[in-house]
Amino acid sequence: MKGAGSPKLLFENLDLTPIQPILWTGLHEKGPGRPVEYQPEWDLKALMLRQLLQIPYMKDLAKRLKRNPHLRHACGYRDKAPTEAHFSQMKKRIGIEGFRIIEAWLRGQALKHRRSQPLSAAGLVQAACMDGTDIPVWSRDPHDTGRGLGDPDARVGRGKKGFSLGYQSLFLVDIEGFPLGHVEAPLNVNEKQLVGSLLDRVLGESIEVELVAGDSQFESPQIFELLEGLRIGHVIPWRRMRRRVNPPSVLSVKDRIDVEGPEHLRCAYHRLRAPAEGLIGRVKGRLALQRLTWQGLENVCIHVCLVLMVAYVVCIAAHRLGRPELRQSVAFFA
Repeated sequence: MKGAGSPKLLFENLDLTPIQPILWTGLHEKGPGRPVEYQPEWDLKALMLRQLLQIPYMKDLAKRLKRNPHLRHACGYRDKAPTEAHFSQMKKRIGIEGFRIIEAWLRGQALKHRRSQPLSAAGLVQAACMDGTDIPVWSRDPHDTGRGLGDPDARVGRGKKGFSLGYQSLFLVDIEGFPLGHVEAPLNVNEKQLVGSLLDRVLGESIEVELVAGDSQFESPQIFELLEGLRIGHVIPWRRMRRRVNPPSVLSVKDRIDVEGPEHLRCAYHRLRAPAEGLIGRVKGRLALQRLTWQGLENVCIHVCLVLMVAYVVCIAAHRLGRPELRQSVAFFA
């Protein structure tokens, strides 16, 4: 077990039986008619394989499965592999809500396996951090810089590196860099407006969060009131503004990456921010989060769901293999 892993090893430790009703939605199961040629469980593994190997397009995934028997067998296929249209139909058939249900189920399984955070198995998360990133798209029309041609949902907004065209995703990440939830929107939407939807989605899955951290862009009376109404503590630094003196009991922005204020709040802030930034770096570098080739906001949500599904499956497989230190090692199974 000390050698290198593989996609086959990853999927061998994944049991999708409890979510079969979701995967089989809209498929012909009984009676006369053409039988199902490809099991939907195999199709889901193939979509996760696409993110794991950072394959850019569906047509490239179909080619890789057709030409590589090892990848084909890792997903469950035998001598034949589906076409690009088959995956598009499968994605449309399950829909965004179906993918969210599958993602939530995998998240719950991963939480149960985490021995380092036993309270999370019962749905109690002591501390978490909110952080977001942009997902760029490309416009084929140089004269229309306001939105992407053929992608009416994409908008121009301020990202981490200036203005760009695309979408954004806001994550809630625990103290170990484990993603608890996410929400997507066009890039011109203020991240403060996504906090309520994010917390509703996370807390609606019987997860309780005691403390939330975030950078200074979340400093808002509305955000503070929302968190206090949910009985969630917060560690959010205040911006330095003219004609306002920040109270000594809160954190204040010192420079781009540091804050100043009470030492216990500084420690909590940095301790929570680092895992969140680490998760975003991993999903960008190892799971192609920003390599979006689909159009539309719903497809962006499905894309992020598939990215986090792979992260949860890696965590589950690492614990089932008796190697919990590999719970975040996407590269081991790729």
